[in-house]
Amino acid sequence: MGTTRSLIGVRVLVGRARHQAGVLSSGLRKLGAEVLEIPFIEIHKPRSYRPLDHALRNLAAYDWLILTSVNGVDATWDRLTKLHLPRTQFKHLKIAAIGPATKKAIEKRGLNVAVVPQEYVAESVVKSLRPKIRGKRVLLARAKVARDVIPRELRKLGAEIDVVEAYETVIPERSRTGLRAALRNPAKRPHVITFTSSSTVRNFLALAGPATGRDLLGIQMASIGPVTSKTLRESGLPVNIEAKKFTIPGLIQAIASRS
Repeated sequence: MGTTRSLIGVRVLVGRARHQAGVLSSGLRKLGAEVLEIPFIEIHKPRSYRPLDHALRNLAAYDWLILTSVNGVDATWDRLTKLHLPRTQFKHLKIAAIGPATKKAIEKRGLNVAVVPQEYVAESVVKSLRPKIRGKRVLLARAKVARDVIPRELRKLGAEIDVVEAYETVIPERSRTGLRAALRNPAKRPHVITFTSSSTVRNFLALAGPATGRDLLGIQMASIGPVTSKTLRESGLPVNIEAKKFTIPGLIQAIASRS
């Protein structure tokens, strides 16, 4: 394990959605880093709320609710409010959260979380639910584009699962100019770029465009966990830093402990 050290003199590019960048940015700044925020991702409403609304009006039909991000929690509760549905709708449900941030967002709404996996990835969610899920009806509220590990594997285990779109992640086009300028300007060029999901990797590449090797030379790529790291490698980018605990505090720790 590396030793935590000051990040004074280290410029870190944070690519989280603007409304979610605060915790990562402030944690890095506390260690002395210069933080540059250029979002690689933007959260939009789905084109239609009809499937989510239908599911929320019929929660009595489900045994489990799975939420895989804070964005999913926020979107679900926004719809509950707009539909004037009471929190008692959830009374009978068991809820699974992919990690501590999602769990905290659910508990802020006054609900208990029955399952949080040991590792904060889809495969670990499936493993945690394996002994509990056969014959159960499951609602998974998530992004429009997401990995199909959870629905595919839970169906194999005998669950009946409905997947509904709660939000959509899109590329923030206004970030394109700022990102390209930062990569090519020695005064703004980051020493480290953070990636907190596979979407942030794909969107970074789309925004950066045909970045030359010189544009990225010497920049360390910091990943929140193995799924994001896999996407980085498949995209031809290195993984110089990977969080041991797949959370924002874990990512900060990994950057501060980098070699």
